[in-house]
Amino acid sequence: MAAFDTIWPADSIEFCPNDEASNIFVCGTYNLEKSDETISPETDLQEPPRPQKRRGKILLFEVEDAEDSTTLNNIEEVDLPAVLDLKWCHRDSSLPPLLASADSEGGIKLFEYHALERRLVMSQSIVCAEPHVLCLSIDWSNRRTATTGLGSLVVSMSDKNVSVLQFNGSELAVAQTWAAHDFEPWIAAWNYWDTNIVYTGGDDLKMKAWDIREDCTQPIFTNSRFDAGVTTIQSHPFVEHLLAVGSYDNTVRLFDVRKPLRPLVQADVGGGAWRVKWHSSPERKEDLLVASMHDGAKVVRFNHAILGSLPSATQEWEITQRMDKHESMAYGADWSFQGVNGGKDSTLIVSCSFYDHVLYTWRG
Repeated sequence: MAAFDTIWPADSIEFCPNDEASNIFVCGTYNLEKSDETISPETDLQEPPRPQKRRGKILLFEVEDAEDSTTLNNIEEVDLPAVLDLKWCHRDSSLPPLLASADSEGGIKLFEYHALERRLVMSQSIVCAEPHVLCLSIDWSNRRTATTGLGSLVVSMSDKNVSVLQFNGSELAVAQTWAAHDFEPWIAAWNYWDTNIVYTGGDDLKMKAWDIREDCTQPIFTNSRFDAGVTTIQSHPFVEHLLAVGSYDNTVRLFDVRKPLRPLVQADVGGGAWRVKWHSSPERKEDLLVASMHDGAKVVRFNHAILGSLPSATQEWEITQRMDKHESMAYGADWSFQGVNGGKDSTLIVSCSFYDHVLYTWRG
Protein backbone atom coordinates (compact mmCIF):
# COMPACT_ATOMS: atom_id res chain seq x y z
CA MET A 1 0.00 0.00 0.00
CA ALA A 2 1.16 3.50 -0.81
CA ALA A 3 -0.29 6.87 0.21
CA PHE A 4 0.09 10.34 -1.28
CA ASP A 5 -0.91 13.73 0.10
CA THR A 6 -2.67 15.58 -2.74
CA ILE A 7 -2.46 18.89 -0.78
CA TRP A 8 -5.79 20.05 -2.20
CA PRO A 9 -8.99 17.98 -1.71
CA ALA A 10 -9.10 15.01 -4.11
CA ASP A 11 -12.31 13.92 -5.82
CA SER A 12 -11.59 11.81 -8.92
CA ILE A 13 -9.28 9.01 -10.04
CA GLU A 14 -8.89 7.50 -13.52
CA PHE A 15 -6.38 4.92 -14.79
CA CYS A 16 -5.23 5.11 -18.40
CA PRO A 17 -6.63 2.21 -20.49
CA ASN A 18 -3.92 2.43 -23.15
CA ASP A 19 -1.72 -0.68 -23.19
CA GLU A 20 1.43 1.41 -23.52
CA ALA A 21 0.49 3.68 -20.60
CA SER A 22 -1.35 1.35 -18.21
CA ASN A 23 1.00 2.42 -15.41
CA ILE A 24 -0.40 5.98 -15.65
CA PHE A 25 -3.31 7.45 -13.72
CA VAL A 26 -4.66 10.90 -12.96
CA CYS A 27 -6.20 12.46 -9.87
CA GLY A 28 -8.39 15.58 -9.89
CA THR A 29 -8.45 18.11 -7.05
CA TYR A 30 -10.92 20.79 -6.00
CA ASN A 31 -9.99 23.70 -3.74
CA LEU A 32 -12.47 26.44 -2.91
CA GLU A 33 -10.61 29.53 -1.70
CA LYS A 34 -12.92 30.16 1.21
CA SER A 35 -11.59 30.69 4.70
CA ASP A 36 -14.35 30.10 7.22
CA GLU A 37 -16.75 27.43 5.93
CA THR A 38 -16.48 23.71 5.31
CA ILE A 39 -17.30 23.04 1.68
CA SER A 40 -17.60 20.11 -0.71
CA PRO A 41 -18.53 19.87 -4.40
CA GLU A 42 -22.17 19.11 -3.65
CA THR A 43 -22.80 21.53 -0.75
CA ASP A 44 -21.05 24.24 -2.72
CA LEU A 45 -23.87 24.14 -5.26
CA GLN A 46 -26.56 24.75 -2.66
CA GLU A 47 -25.39 28.27 -1.88
CA PRO A 48 -25.65 31.50 -3.91
CA PRO A 49 -22.80 32.23 -6.32
CA ARG A 50 -19.81 33.76 -4.52
CA PRO A 51 -16.73 35.55 -5.76
CA GLN A 52 -14.36 33.00 -4.20
CA LYS A 53 -12.23 31.15 -6.68
CA ARG A 54 -12.47 27.40 -7.26
CA ARG A 55 -9.06 26.09 -8.21
CA GLY A 56 -7.87 22.61 -9.07
CA LYS A 57 -5.14 20.46 -10.52
CA ILE A 58 -4.76 17.31 -12.53
CA LEU A 59 -2.09 15.25 -10.81
CA LEU A 60 -0.40 12.84 -13.22
CA PHE A 61 1.07 9.69 -11.65
CA GLU A 62 3.28 6.85 -12.75
CA VAL A 63 2.88 3.74 -10.62
CA GLU A 64 5.35 0.91 -10.12
CA ASP A 65 3.42 -2.09 -8.85
CA ALA A 66 5.27 -5.12 -7.54
CA GLU A 67 4.09 -8.06 -5.44
CA ASP A 68 5.58 -6.71 -2.24
CA SER A 69 5.38 -2.93 -2.81
CA THR A 70 3.75 -0.15 -4.78
CA THR A 71 5.56 3.10 -5.60
CA LEU A 72 3.87 6.32 -6.77
CA ASN A 73 5.66 8.97 -8.76
CA ASN A 74 3.85 12.29 -9.24
CA ILE A 75 5.33 13.26 -12.60
CA GLU A 76 3.25 16.36 -13.43
CA GLU A 77 0.69 18.82 -12.05
CA VAL A 78 -1.61 20.77 -14.39
CA ASP A 79 -3.28 23.89 -12.97
CA LEU A 80 -6.97 24.33 -13.90
CA PRO A 81 -10.23 25.49 -12.44
CA ALA A 82 -11.47 22.95 -9.87
CA VAL A 83 -11.62 19.47 -11.43
CA LEU A 84 -14.80 17.48 -10.78
CA ASP A 85 -14.35 14.49 -13.11
CA LEU A 86 -11.70 12.90 -15.32
CA LYS A 87 -12.15 10.25 -18.03
CA TRP A 88 -9.71 8.70 -20.50
CA CYS A 89 -10.97 7.97 -24.00
CA HIS A 90 -10.58 4.29 -24.93
CA ARG A 91 -8.48 4.81 -28.03
CA ASP A 92 -6.46 2.29 -29.99
CA SER A 93 -2.95 1.87 -28.57
CA SER A 94 -1.48 3.20 -31.81
CA LEU A 95 -2.79 6.65 -30.83
CA PRO A 96 -1.73 8.89 -27.93
CA PRO A 97 -3.95 8.48 -24.84
CA LEU A 98 -6.62 11.19 -24.65
CA LEU A 99 -7.95 12.56 -21.35
CA ALA A 100 -11.05 14.71 -20.77
CA SER A 101 -11.49 16.86 -17.66
CA ALA A 102 -14.66 18.51 -16.35
CA ASP A 103 -14.10 21.77 -14.47
CA SER A 104 -15.86 24.30 -12.27
CA GLU A 105 -16.04 27.03 -14.91
CA GLY A 106 -18.31 25.32 -17.45
CA GLY A 107 -15.40 23.86 -19.39
CA ILE A 108 -14.17 20.56 -20.79
CA LYS A 109 -10.48 20.24 -21.53
CA LEU A 110 -8.85 17.55 -23.69
CA PHE A 111 -5.26 16.45 -23.07
CA GLU A 112 -3.03 14.05 -24.95
CA TYR A 113 -0.53 12.10 -22.88
CA HIS A 114 2.89 12.26 -24.50
CA ALA A 115 4.77 9.23 -23.21
CA LEU A 116 8.28 10.31 -24.21
CA GLU A 117 7.99 13.61 -22.31
CA ARG A 118 5.77 11.98 -19.63
CA ARG A 119 3.35 14.90 -19.62
CA LEU A 120 -0.15 16.01 -20.58
CA VAL A 121 -0.52 18.42 -23.49
CA MET A 122 -3.80 20.29 -23.84
CA SER A 123 -5.27 19.78 -27.30
CA GLN A 124 -8.64 21.52 -26.94
CA SER A 125 -10.80 23.54 -24.57
CA ILE A 126 -14.60 23.47 -24.99
CA VAL A 127 -17.05 25.89 -23.36
CA CYS A 128 -20.23 24.07 -22.32
CA ALA A 129 -21.80 26.67 -20.03
CA GLU A 130 -21.32 30.04 -18.31
CA PRO A 131 -18.24 30.36 -16.06
CA HIS A 132 -20.29 30.04 -12.85
CA VAL A 133 -21.62 26.61 -13.92
CA LEU A 134 -19.85 23.45 -12.74
CA CYS A 135 -19.37 20.51 -15.10
CA LEU A 136 -20.22 17.68 -12.70
CA SER A 137 -19.55 14.47 -14.64
CA ILE A 138 -18.36 13.20 -18.01
CA ASP A 139 -18.40 9.89 -19.87
CA TRP A 140 -16.98 8.68 -23.19
CA SER A 141 -19.22 6.56 -25.41
CA ASN A 142 -16.53 4.13 -26.64
CA ARG A 143 -15.60 2.41 -23.39
CA ARG A 144 -16.46 -1.15 -24.53
CA THR A 145 -13.81 -1.41 -27.24
CA ALA A 146 -10.76 0.72 -27.92
CA THR A 147 -11.21 2.41 -31.30
CA THR A 148 -9.26 4.58 -33.70
CA GLY A 149 -12.25 6.93 -33.58
CA LEU A 150 -12.93 9.21 -30.66
CA GLY A 151 -16.52 8.49 -29.74
CA SER A 152 -18.69 11.14 -28.10
CA LEU A 153 -18.70 12.77 -24.67
CA VAL A 154 -21.66 13.44 -22.40
CA VAL A 155 -21.48 16.13 -19.71
CA SER A 156 -23.80 16.92 -16.79
CA MET A 157 -23.79 20.43 -15.34
CA SER A 158 -24.91 22.27 -12.21
CA ASP A 159 -27.41 24.42 -14.17
CA LYS A 160 -29.58 21.24 -14.53
CA ASN A 161 -28.50 20.75 -18.15
CA VAL A 162 -26.81 17.88 -19.94
CA SER A 163 -24.76 18.25 -23.13
CA VAL A 164 -23.56 15.79 -25.76
CA LEU A 165 -20.23 16.67 -27.39
CA GLN A 166 -19.33 15.13 -30.73
CA PHE A 167 -16.34 15.40 -33.02
CA ASN A 168 -16.63 17.56 -36.11
CA GLY A 169 -13.50 16.50 -37.92
CA SER A 170 -10.75 16.69 -35.31
CA GLU A 171 -12.56 19.18 -33.04
CA LEU A 172 -14.97 18.29 -30.26
CA ALA A 173 -18.04 20.56 -30.11
CA VAL A 174 -21.35 20.80 -28.26
CA ALA A 175 -23.93 19.04 -30.45
CA GLN A 176 -26.95 19.15 -28.15
CA THR A 177 -27.94 20.54 -24.74
CA TRP A 178 -31.16 19.98 -22.82
CA ALA A 179 -32.69 20.52 -19.37
CA ALA A 180 -32.51 17.05 -17.86
CA HIS A 181 -33.48 17.38 -14.17
CA ASP A 182 -35.19 19.68 -11.67
CA PHE A 183 -32.03 19.86 -9.57
CA GLU A 184 -28.35 19.12 -10.18
CA PRO A 185 -27.76 16.12 -12.47
CA TRP A 186 -24.86 14.56 -10.61
CA ILE A 187 -24.21 12.00 -13.32
CA ALA A 188 -24.56 11.43 -17.06
CA ALA A 189 -23.47 8.15 -18.66
CA TRP A 190 -23.72 6.31 -21.96
CA ASN A 191 -25.29 2.99 -22.73
CA TYR A 192 -22.06 1.43 -23.99
CA TRP A 193 -24.03 -1.09 -26.08
CA ASP A 194 -26.26 1.51 -27.75
CA THR A 195 -24.60 4.90 -27.88
CA ASN A 196 -27.78 6.62 -28.97
CA ILE A 197 -28.88 6.31 -25.34
CA VAL A 198 -27.74 8.44 -22.39
CA TYR A 199 -28.66 7.90 -18.73
CA THR A 200 -28.77 10.70 -16.19
CA GLY A 201 -29.31 10.86 -12.44
CA GLY A 202 -30.03 13.87 -10.29
CA ASP A 203 -30.68 15.44 -6.94
CA ASP A 204 -34.40 15.29 -7.78
CA LEU A 205 -34.29 11.56 -6.84
CA LYS A 206 -34.71 10.47 -10.47
CA MET A 207 -32.90 8.40 -13.06
CA LYS A 208 -33.77 9.10 -16.69
CA ALA A 209 -32.88 7.74 -20.12
CA TRP A 210 -32.65 9.85 -23.28
CA ASP A 211 -32.41 9.08 -26.99
CA ILE A 212 -30.03 11.68 -28.42
CA ARG A 213 -31.44 11.14 -31.92
CA GLU A 214 -34.50 13.01 -30.63
CA ASP A 215 -34.71 16.55 -29.28
CA CYS A 216 -34.64 15.26 -25.68
CA THR A 217 -37.74 17.17 -24.62
CA GLN A 218 -39.03 13.91 -23.11
CA PRO A 219 -37.03 11.04 -21.60
CA ILE A 220 -37.48 7.45 -22.74
CA PHE A 221 -38.20 6.58 -19.13
CA THR A 222 -38.06 8.15 -15.68
CA ASN A 223 -37.45 6.08 -12.56
CA SER A 224 -38.60 8.11 -9.53
CA ARG A 225 -38.34 5.28 -7.02
CA PHE A 226 -35.22 6.48 -5.22
CA ASP A 227 -35.03 7.61 -1.61
CA ALA A 228 -32.23 10.11 -2.25
CA GLY A 229 -30.35 11.76 -5.08
CA VAL A 230 -28.92 9.58 -7.86
CA THR A 231 -25.16 10.15 -7.93
CA THR A 232 -23.51 7.62 -10.25
CA ILE A 233 -24.37 5.35 -13.18
CA GLN A 234 -22.27 2.98 -15.27
CA SER A 235 -23.30 0.68 -18.09
CA HIS A 236 -21.61 -2.72 -17.89
CA PRO A 237 -18.90 -3.04 -20.57
CA PHE A 238 -19.23 -6.85 -20.77
CA VAL A 239 -22.90 -7.57 -19.97
CA GLU A 240 -25.50 -6.03 -22.26
CA HIS A 241 -28.54 -4.33 -20.69
CA LEU A 242 -26.96 -4.14 -17.21
CA LEU A 243 -26.65 -0.84 -15.36
CA ALA A 244 -25.12 -0.09 -11.94
CA VAL A 245 -26.71 2.92 -10.22
CA GLY A 246 -25.57 4.52 -6.97
CA SER A 247 -27.38 6.95 -4.69
CA TYR A 248 -26.94 9.04 -1.57
CA ASP A 249 -29.17 6.47 0.16
CA ASN A 250 -26.15 4.14 0.70
CA THR A 251 -27.39 1.74 -1.99
CA VAL A 252 -26.08 0.46 -5.31
CA ARG A 253 -28.80 -0.98 -7.52
CA LEU A 254 -28.41 -3.14 -10.61
CA PHE A 255 -31.00 -2.64 -13.34
CA ASP A 256 -31.85 -4.45 -16.54
CA VAL A 257 -32.46 -1.42 -18.76
CA ARG A 258 -35.30 -3.26 -20.51
CA LYS A 259 -37.16 -3.17 -17.15
CA PRO A 260 -35.70 0.00 -15.63
CA LEU A 261 -38.18 0.64 -12.80
CA ARG A 262 -37.45 -2.37 -10.61
CA PRO A 263 -33.87 -3.22 -9.59
CA LEU A 264 -32.52 -6.75 -10.00
CA VAL A 265 -30.35 -6.38 -6.90
CA GLN A 266 -29.92 -3.79 -4.15
CA ALA A 267 -26.65 -3.67 -2.22
CA ASP A 268 -26.14 -1.62 0.95
CA VAL A 269 -22.64 -0.22 0.47
CA GLY A 270 -22.55 1.58 3.81
CA GLY A 271 -22.19 5.10 2.45
CA GLY A 272 -23.45 7.29 -0.35
CA ALA A 273 -22.14 5.79 -3.59
CA TRP A 274 -20.43 8.70 -5.38
CA ARG A 275 -18.73 6.64 -8.10
CA VAL A 276 -19.04 3.06 -9.36
CA LYS A 277 -16.62 1.32 -11.76
CA TRP A 278 -17.05 -2.17 -13.21
CA HIS A 279 -13.86 -4.23 -13.31
CA SER A 280 -11.86 -3.87 -16.52
CA SER A 281 -11.55 -7.63 -17.13
CA PRO A 282 -14.40 -9.87 -18.39
CA GLU A 283 -13.01 -12.56 -16.07
CA ARG A 284 -14.20 -10.41 -13.16
CA LYS A 285 -17.41 -9.03 -14.60
CA GLU A 286 -19.20 -9.58 -11.25
CA ASP A 287 -16.99 -7.07 -9.43
CA LEU A 288 -17.89 -3.41 -8.92
CA LEU A 289 -15.63 -0.81 -7.29
CA VAL A 290 -17.53 1.75 -5.21
CA ALA A 291 -16.36 5.07 -3.77
CA SER A 292 -18.72 5.20 -0.79
CA MET A 293 -18.21 8.76 0.44
CA HIS A 294 -18.27 8.61 4.26
CA ASP A 295 -17.67 4.83 4.35
CA GLY A 296 -14.46 4.49 2.36
CA ALA A 297 -14.10 2.46 -0.83
CA LYS A 298 -14.93 -1.19 -1.46
CA VAL A 299 -15.28 -4.00 -3.97
CA VAL A 300 -18.79 -5.44 -4.26
CA ARG A 301 -19.24 -8.82 -5.93
CA PHE A 302 -22.69 -9.49 -7.39
CA ASN A 303 -23.94 -13.06 -7.63
CA HIS A 304 -26.76 -12.95 -10.15
CA ALA A 305 -27.85 -14.93 -13.19
CA ILE A 306 -27.59 -11.90 -15.46
CA LEU A 307 -23.84 -11.89 -14.72
CA GLY A 308 -23.51 -15.60 -15.37
CA SER A 309 -22.94 -16.36 -11.69
CA LEU A 310 -23.32 -19.89 -10.42
CA PRO A 311 -26.87 -20.63 -9.24
CA SER A 312 -25.45 -22.05 -6.00
CA ALA A 313 -24.49 -18.56 -4.77
CA THR A 314 -25.90 -18.12 -1.27
CA GLN A 315 -26.37 -14.35 -1.46
CA GLU A 316 -26.96 -11.80 -4.18
CA TRP A 317 -23.98 -9.63 -3.28
CA GLU A 318 -21.03 -9.45 -0.91
CA ILE A 319 -18.26 -7.00 -0.08
CA THR A 320 -15.02 -8.81 -0.89
CA GLN A 321 -12.51 -6.04 -0.16
CA ARG A 322 -12.59 -2.61 1.43
CA MET A 323 -10.37 0.39 2.09
CA ASP A 324 -11.17 2.00 5.43
CA LYS A 325 -8.15 4.28 5.82
CA HIS A 326 -10.00 7.22 4.26
CA GLU A 327 -10.91 9.61 7.06
CA SER A 328 -13.01 11.84 4.82
CA MET A 329 -15.40 11.65 1.87
CA ALA A 330 -14.17 9.00 -0.59
CA TYR A 331 -15.19 10.49 -3.95
CA GLY A 332 -12.85 8.76 -6.41
CA ALA A 333 -11.70 5.21 -7.12
CA ASP A 334 -10.57 3.18 -10.12
CA TRP A 335 -9.10 -0.17 -11.14
CA SER A 336 -5.77 -0.41 -12.90
CA PHE A 337 -5.77 -1.85 -16.42
CA GLN A 338 -2.42 -3.55 -15.82
CA GLY A 339 -2.73 -7.32 -16.07
CA VAL A 340 -6.42 -7.28 -17.02
CA ASN A 341 -5.90 -10.59 -18.83
CA GLY A 342 -4.62 -12.17 -15.67
CA GLY A 343 -8.02 -13.53 -14.72
CA LYS A 344 -9.07 -13.68 -11.09
CA ASP A 345 -5.91 -12.26 -9.52
CA SER A 346 -6.21 -9.16 -7.37
CA THR A 347 -6.02 -5.83 -9.17
CA LEU A 348 -4.29 -2.61 -8.18
CA ILE A 349 -6.81 0.04 -7.05
CA VAL A 350 -6.37 3.71 -6.26
CA SER A 351 -8.95 5.65 -4.24
CA CYS A 352 -8.96 9.21 -2.96
CA SER A 353 -10.76 11.29 -0.35
CA PHE A 354 -11.63 14.93 -0.02
CA TYR A 355 -11.06 16.83 3.21
CA ASP A 356 -8.01 14.79 4.23
CA HIS A 357 -6.64 15.24 0.67
CA VAL A 358 -5.10 11.82 0.32
CA LEU A 359 -5.02 8.93 -2.12
CA TYR A 360 -4.18 5.29 -1.36
CA THR A 361 -3.18 2.31 -3.45
CA TRP A 362 -4.56 -1.09 -2.46
CA ARG A 363 -5.59 -4.36 -4.05
CA GLY A 364 -8.96 -5.95 -4.62
